[in-house]
Amino acid sequence: MGSKLRNIWEEVGRPLVLRPRRVQFAALCTRKHKGQNEVLLITSRDTGRWIIPKGWPIDGLDGAETALQEAWEEAGVRADKVDKKPIGHFTYDKILKDGSTQPVLTNVYRIVVRKLVEDFPEAHQRTRKWFSPAEAATQVQEPELQSLLRQM
Repeated sequence: MGSKLRNIWEEVGRPLVLRPRRVQFAALCTRKHKGQNEVLLITSRDTGRWIIPKGWPIDGLDGAETALQEAWEEAGVRADKVDKKPIGHFTYDKILKDGSTQPVLTNVYRIVVRKLVEDFPEAHQRTRKWFSPAEAATQVQEPELQSLLRQM
């Protein structure tokens, strides 16, 4: 039995545990509305679930700048302030076109929204909506992101 378990570990368990993580950058877009904090969520293009804007690294941009670019492309965000340090991170499994999954570590940057514009690159592919942080936490699927939202 020991050799069977060892083989299972070496052929299945170990590769799963040791898979390299890819990195993305995300924008936690916030505003004050009637004295209360609100968080902007958008729908994903494939499943329509609620997410925050995020994407892969962009050459020549740091994490905060990439998050701001994703907030513009995916949600039409114009910002007053972008924190240069991430406020946290979350992990998720990205489903690739071939059906396989890739573990992703997503660094989250807070962006204070100045305004939302109607004409932005993915305007016809996504829905966006403001939520209280507590309500936003119930809408997203990733447990670590839920926790970040509850801390706001």
